[in-house]
Amino acid sequence: MKFTKDLTGDQKRTLIRILIAACALIALHFIPVSGWPRILLYAAAYALIGYDIVWEAVHGILHGEVLDECFLMTAATLGAFVLAVYDGSFDGTEAVAVMLFYQIGELFQDVAVERSRSSITELMDIRPDTAVLETDSGTTTVDAASVAVGSVILVSPGERIPLDGYVLEGESSLDTSALTGESRPRRVSAGSEVLSGCVNQTGLLRILTTKAFGESTASRVLDLIENASARKSGSEAFISRFARIYTPVVCACALALALLPPLAGLLIPGVTADFPMWIYRALTFLVISCPCALVVSIPLTFFACLGGAGHAGILIKGSNLLEALSKADTVLFDKTGTLTRGRFTVTGFIDPSVDTNELLELAAHAECASLHPIAAALREAYVGDIDRTRVSDVREIGGYGVTAVVDGKSVAVGSERLLSSVGTAVPKTSGADDEDDKGHTVVHIAVNGFYSGSVVISDGVKDNARSAVEGLRENGVRRIMMLTGDNASAAKQTAGALGITEYRSELLPEDKVNETESAMADPARRGSVIFVGDGINDAPVLTRADVGIAMGALGTDAAIEAADVVLMDDDPLKVVQAIRLSRRCMRIVYENIVFSIFVKAACLLLSAVGVADMGAAVFADVGVMVICVLNAARALRVPAVKNA
Repeated sequence: MKFTKDLTGDQKRTLIRILIAACALIALHFIPVSGWPRILLYAAAYALIGYDIVWEAVHGILHGEVLDECFLMTAATLGAFVLAVYDGSFDGTEAVAVMLFYQIGELFQDVAVERSRSSITELMDIRPDTAVLETDSGTTTVDAASVAVGSVILVSPGERIPLDGYVLEGESSLDTSALTGESRPRRVSAGSEVLSGCVNQTGLLRILTTKAFGESTASRVLDLIENASARKSGSEAFISRFARIYTPVVCACALALALLPPLAGLLIPGVTADFPMWIYRALTFLVISCPCALVVSIPLTFFACLGGAGHAGILIKGSNLLEALSKADTVLFDKTGTLTRGRFTVTGFIDPSVDTNELLELAAHAECASLHPIAAALREAYVGDIDRTRVSDVREIGGYGVTAVVDGKSVAVGSERLLSSVGTAVPKTSGADDEDDKGHTVVHIAVNGFYSGSVVISDGVKDNARSAVEGLRENGVRRIMMLTGDNASAAKQTAGALGITEYRSELLPEDKVNETESAMADPARRGSVIFVGDGINDAPVLTRADVGIAMGALGTDAAIEAADVVLMDDDPLKVVQAIRLSRRCMRIVYENIVFSIFVKAACLLLSAVGVADMGAAVFADVGVMVICVLNAARALRVPAVKNA
């Protein structure tokens, strides 16, 4: 049977014990024996099925951890044995049956948890342990952790890339689904950046490594997922506190139920003091009271959700963030690289006082060290090679631009505010008034304090950006705003194309923080404020928001450090997916809490008045636990979102 094949060794042994004990329990109904021999046979079956639970209870008592579920089950079942001897029946059926069904429930729980963990492990098994290293004498297979930065490795078709790097030789298609959740292959060739965890599909690749094994993308993804469970949600913390208070309270209630009514019968004429009946009710009360359904299912729900999100390319750093995401009320977007493609191209020039190639040469060299997409566009537009030895005193000013010394000339590349700060006036014909550039980005250039011209750069919105904005509104996000350092006209054009009515332009990094804090102080706010940025220039605001989401930040150190959630590709729809996933997770958590507490409260009340027997107690404990665990396993499935 497939079920037994998937069991671990301990689970198979537990299953064997369950089957033997069940057969023994059935056989004892037909064996003609009574008195002490009968109770001893029941005790033998009980010892077979419950010895580990009893030992855990004894171990807990010896170490000062008395009031756990093992203690409750042991006290209840041993009490049932005492009652069987006291009433002269010597029938231990209830004691053995309760322990038997409890072990069945524990087995189902273990299997469900193990399968959830195995599913997550399989989904996130993206880090190869070995690499084919190229040496002077040929190639050799080595431990991936031993490969130094700057080494050359070979990756054959069908193999996962073990370390981040750049392709030196070869062309291929990469399956990036393990990292990004995106099924569409990505073409790479010489010069392309490749990330560990991707599967090489078609051609042999020769790769120059740029990061050590522990710092490569696959390792950091796994670390994020493994460490996410350490950041507990409010619901998990509540359940832990609840269990610590709840268990002693129900034990005290069970003791009161066993003693107070019979004592009242001794003191009050006409009231029957039936000690065995009230002790039986108290034992039933103890079995019902076990809080394992909540203690197991709530953390499992968060764990399954975090793992499923990781497989979909959404890395959430803790279950506490799932709660914050589920309450999303305001979403603030960066523009460049978040809502737009961030792949700028130079489309024109305004008032160049020098040759346009010379203008690009100065701008590209000044921007040689910048990671901003506009800097990349300037470098790409320049037809020559960039010689960094010609550049010194580079200073990048967030929201303004870059100043540098190129060939001994003082060069400023950026916004009108940057040129003003170095004492250079920008002519109105340069497009600085923002009304003539028709939504394009204009980069101004000054050399030795004199205006030298402007470069017009264009960008387009991402394919799914508008769908993402609509999806957020459909999912109840009240306020959507775009924050950008770009000029007002470019911001207006992008916002209009996406259906965003509220935007702020020409913002410095600190201005974005101020806007985020203003949104957080909004008296109309009903939930969390989320900021979505590219993870490079937006670190301060990513840190300040209730939830910071780094968009398309695959392999970016700044994003992984600053953001609470890292999206492994640049699809804005992943923001909608993350919010829907978190809300689904919290819905499952609340379902389990309400269902478990309602059933247990009802059964506790019924047991106190003598309506519920041990059979109902077993369902209230084991049955509820199994139902809650199976419900929690649903969190593995990640809800889909509508594409553009």
